[in-house]
Amino acid sequence: MDCQALCARLDEELRTAAYADVDASANGLQVGAGTGSVDRAAFAVDAAAETIARARDADADLLVVHHGLSWGGFDRVTGRTYDRIAALVEADIDLYVSHLPLDGHPELGNAAGVADRLGLVDRRAFGTIGEEHVGRQGRLDEPTDVEGLRERLAGLDTGGRSIRTLSFGPDQIGRVAVLTGSGGDWLEEAVAAGADAFVTGEGKQKLYHQAREAGIHVLLAGHYATETFGVRALADLVAGWGPETTVIDCPTGL
Repeated sequence: MDCQALCARLDEELRTAAYADVDASANGLQVGAGTGSVDRAAFAVDAAAETIARARDADADLLVVHHGLSWGGFDRVTGRTYDRIAALVEADIDLYVSHLPLDGHPELGNAAGVADRLGLVDRRAFGTIGEEHVGRQGRLDEPTDVEGLRERLAGLDTGGRSIRTLSFGPDQIGRVAVLTGSGGDWLEEAVAAGADAFVTGEGKQKLYHQAREAGIHVLLAGHYATETFGVRALADLVAGWGPETTVIDCPTGL
């Protein structure tokens, strides 16, 4: 499949342009000319030395990631940034990035994947950023307690790390808000939405007191673990377009 055509289809599906003014990440084709063909595409959460090397070993023509290399542009291409870009160029691998667009996509996104795992129904957008959203919220198919909610998240690729829980909400959980990665700044929006529990990846110190005072459960399931869903969904999508796809899993435990 032509690389430019593949990237254009991803941009359209993910609504990449809609997030241009609210995302520091340079989404879309980030490294490469995009002029070749893509017979094999690799998918990973992070554009790191390990994932690039494994994409090279898989003979990938394109690496699609959630966390790319350019955040607000490059002042200098040196150090680890140079090493990563050089490795991509030397292996003739183009790099496609989708950060916030992949967080917020209602079907393919990271939050949507977590919502699937939790069994949320009657879903709607959550996690306002500008005029867009980067999370999902909904009602549990069957109310449960906080331990039951934790059990629904069992099997996430946490690298052996346990799911941290701030148990300050009601005995029975009906509504849940989800924003993957580092989503603690949206706790107040979860409270305003009437959520009994908020699921995110990681949180700051202040989150403890905010959750306690608001009377809401918070589950910290890991930044990496909550953000594997999107790239896996994209791998399935692109496989349906023709290229061979592979998912590179590099859990951080964070």
